[in-house]
Amino acid sequence: MPIIDWVPFLSFGFIGSFTPGPNNISCTSMGVLYGYKKTLRYILGIVIGFFLVMLACALVASTLLTLLPSFEMILRIAGAAYIAWLAVETLRASYTFDNEVQKPLGFWRGMMLQVLNPKAIVYGITMYSTFLLPIKGNIVWQIGSALSFAFMVFLATSTWTLFGSALRRYLNQPIVRKVVNIILAVLLLYTAIEMSGFIG
Repeated sequence: MPIIDWVPFLSFGFIGSFTPGPNNISCTSMGVLYGYKKTLRYILGIVIGFFLVMLACALVASTLLTLLPSFEMILRIAGAAYIAWLAVETLRASYTFDNEVQKPLGFWRGMMLQVLNPKAIVYGITMYSTFLLPIKGNIVWQIGSALSFAFMVFLATSTWTLFGSALRRYLNQPIVRKVVNIILAVLLLYTAIEMSGFIG
């Protein structure tokens, strides 16, 4: 069994999974709009996409940015643009629950978010180049760890979605709708700006 420092590893893993980011904030917005059940396909897309990204990070953590130094910036810009689009859509959300004309984001949108999410890739590279360095080259442990991260993300996105669902009953009040839209959109925009690498 590889020697892993479990306390900092699990602490970083849970904090990285549960803190605000594109996955959790977009799931909160989806929970507000559609409830948990209709958001589940989106969550599963996020989870599967996150698992694949973590597995890729495990396999190439030591060489990815060395071989492709421009990859990180391209990914940051593409991811920031997608998150900014989510922010605009969130700001415009009408929360017309009785006659919803827009379909909830589905499985493939959730998976695409991971591919364009530099936070997930930086998270994965950090994990596999520091805490999980002892499992380098061990495919069984790499798959197992990627599954563990995906499970953490499932718990986090489910928690944030249920939080959004709890707000749903109060959104018949225009002022509450406006405040929720603005808060979620600002958080997404902040995430996009932080992701872009242009500030900070």
